[in-house]
Amino acid sequence: MPLRGSPSSVRPADTGRTDETKAGQRTGRTDPGVHAPRRISGQRAERLAPYVLLAPAIVIVVAFRLVPLLMGVNFSFTGDGERDGATVGLDNYAELFRDPLFRTALQNVGLLVLLLPVAVAIPGLLATFIYLRVPGHRIYRSVYFFPAVLSPVLVGAIFNLLLAFDGPLNAALGNTGIDPVDWLGDPDIAMFTVVGVHVWATFGMALVVFLAGFSTLDATLLDAARVDGASLPQVIWHVIVPGLSRTIQFVFVTTMIGMLTSMFGLLYVMTSGGPEGSTYLPEYYIWVQQGEMNRPAFASAASTVLFLLMLVVGLAQLALLRRAGKEH
Repeated sequence: MPLRGSPSSVRPADTGRTDETKAGQRTGRTDPGVHAPRRISGQRAERLAPYVLLAPAIVIVVAFRLVPLLMGVNFSFTGDGERDGATVGLDNYAELFRDPLFRTALQNVGLLVLLLPVAVAIPGLLATFIYLRVPGHRIYRSVYFFPAVLSPVLVGAIFNLLLAFDGPLNAALGNTGIDPVDWLGDPDIAMFTVVGVHVWATFGMALVVFLAGFSTLDATLLDAARVDGASLPQVIWHVIVPGLSRTIQFVFVTTMIGMLTSMFGLLYVMTSGGPEGSTYLPEYYIWVQQGEMNRPAFASAASTVLFLLMLVVGLAQLALLRRAGKEH
């Protein structure tokens, strides 16, 4: 029986170890190659983690957005009615741009682009006043957001009553000596009326985005501007606008997309595209062609044009806003 501490008693523990390993144990050093495979596998896992996390979202976007979009573009080159399913080339697009209603819809898109700065400035200024804690700012935050939770159909019905020729608004104007205005029956002002109602009903979401952007603004810059005696317009233009440049870009793009794709409910309830087709937008035109005229291929062509229009307008807005941000 070997004695404790004899060489034979420690040999089993040394079995399978090389001289280099034992030397490393004595010096406190280990071979760097021992942990290399584990380190490499960890680096691979870190590189793959973002792709694994993004994969479900990418699959959903491709399956429910990109594939239907490509199918719709392909369908726009086919015919309707007697030529159902037959390839017609660019005939649908040629007929589309010959249609005066569609040209009116494109003109109204231009009007929306011109009115877009106003639609963004309103929630931006209101968010600024709330951020600066004007008296009653807590109440204003709730009041301003309230219209965003209302259905567009309900909003349209309410304003139909308010803006009727014999409605409360014209009655109030009459008491001040102003002649009544046909807000929804005059082709020259009907589109402005609908856009104004849309801005009132939706600016609450943009207000929330602006308030979130203010949380990232450096308050010391505002304090420095006040100490230097800057006026409120100067603070807004030289401090707040540059500090919220990315937020403003986001609100510009999302507001424009909302104007082009979310006004159907208001148009349907308030004007139904009238008077004289003056309030047509591409979205409403597409619904008429698909739902009333039963021309799905022609409606697909109009949808493709609307998509390209939103893409061009969005990219142009981002380019202009980035240039303006650099100038600041």
